[in-house]
Amino acid sequence: MNVAIVTVGDELLAGETVDTNSTWLASELTDRGCTVTRITTVPDQIEVIAAVVNEYRAAADAVIVTGGLGPTHDDRTMEAVAAAVGRDLEHHPEAEAWLTSEGGYSADELDAGTTDLPAGARMLPNEAGVAPGAVIESIYVLPGVPTEMKAMFEHVAAEFSGEPIYTEVVVADEPESALLDRLETVQQRFAVEVGSYPGEHVRVKFRGGDLEAVTAAADWFGQQVTVADSDTSEEP
Repeated sequence: MNVAIVTVGDELLAGETVDTNSTWLASELTDRGCTVTRITTVPDQIEVIAAVVNEYRAAADAVIVTGGLGPTHDDRTMEAVAAAVGRDLEHHPEAEAWLTSEGGYSADELDAGTTDLPAGARMLPNEAGVAPGAVIESIYVLPGVPTEMKAMFEHVAAEFSGEPIYTEVVVADEPESALLDRLETVQQRFAVEVGSYPGEHVRVKFRGGDLEAVTAAADWFGQQVTVADSDTSEEP
């Protein structure tokens, strides 16, 4: 299953807020066997959000959008997603019912627009906040507040799955440039993905859907290089 992630917010692009949502989601999705094909941050502009969502939903099995939910002037994600799928934004009775029964709010306490979702959307309850999320076609709209996003993702996590991906890491105590011949050889000999990440040591990561192939590649490579001491090597 291929998944694209779109994070929304001017504050992200200005460097005022760190985007931890996409990192967390990418890790969760990868652990579930999904392939994350895109991670993009866009401003709080309806036309930009809609254009990116439309582009990605045509190429991926699912698109997760985080941020920009709520009734304030800069919360434009729901309107943008509605535009992307050609639907109106309208009052969602189920969202109001959940907020007034489970959320502890009365109807007159809710700001105008709080319960507006794209027509035909499936409402996702916000158990850690107020603004509800939504699923419309292959688009999953989640809050930008990390605690709210994580809690809401649990409602749909089972809908994201794929073939398991296995990973092994070898930490080499050699310069990356000195490893090039063995990196090339291991890629030729084994049907796995190989990535090298230099730092104090070089972390070489082997990934693939065949556990035996991943293990064999890591074992072979570990025998060909000077492996860093486990007490001083960096975490993979």
